[in-house]
Amino acid sequence: MTHDPGRAGEQRRDLASALKDLRRASGLSGERLAVRCGMSQSKISRIENGRVLPSVVDVQQILSGLGVDDDLARELLALASVANAEYEDVRSSVRRGLHLRQRELAALEAGATHIRYFLPAMPSGLLQTPEYMRTAMSPPVDPADGDVSQAISLKLGRQAVLYDQDKNFDFLLTESAVRWRLCEPLVMATQLDRLVSLSHLPNVTIGIVPLSAQVADAPFHTFTVYGAKLVTIELFTGRLVLRDPKDIDHYRALFDFFRVESVDGDPARSMLGRWADEFRRAA
Repeated sequence: MTHDPGRAGEQRRDLASALKDLRRASGLSGERLAVRCGMSQSKISRIENGRVLPSVVDVQQILSGLGVDDDLARELLALASVANAEYEDVRSSVRRGLHLRQRELAALEAGATHIRYFLPAMPSGLLQTPEYMRTAMSPPVDPADGDVSQAISLKLGRQAVLYDQDKNFDFLLTESAVRWRLCEPLVMATQLDRLVSLSHLPNVTIGIVPLSAQVADAPFHTFTVYGAKLVTIELFTGRLVLRDPKDIDHYRALFDFFRVESVDGDPARSMLGRWADEFRRAA
């Protein structure tokens, strides 16, 4: 069986159907299987009917309750892992409309109370100034054909969520992300000033991992953890969404690992201010 994150919806249906067929073949009722798995009968029913997406742990419990052989269990666990992931390539996002992506992100931010952003490449859209944002959304290689102006307007509108005191935002940036010369020096200086300003919000933490820190792992890619619900991973060619609790726990632990080597508060503001002054002198 081929596991393709781009077919996650279809594979969710395959998984639900396979679990239902296995239970029926075993002769167990949904109620008896629920007892064996330590789940409710209603959850078993919702999983088999495709109304609830089971985590990898859920599938492991069901397969153990059914006494499935190791080879089949590995196949279905692999399917469960992919079913808990979604992938959308950049071109698909552009075809649907860049503005729709901004509305999706706004919905994710509205539905979470604690969001962690790991940013090894550049500041998140929530932190960007309009000038920096326009450059970031107009890459010279394979540029997007969508309505960039409308997307920028919506992205700037999303920034209001930072002032919602019922939410907490942790932004962790590498020094490289902050100092990468994406724009002209004065635009870069203004962008760093923006980071300093936002760092004073009581519900916003902006941490910097300096190049001088010795870190025993590499910052491979940008990711965002939305509470305990899901993780999004940004790639050059698209976005991967993970929903399995094990994946979410892994990325929360990874965020904490890098945060140990970061600085925030006044030390971070001091570094940002110094770098902003360097850009102003360069201008």
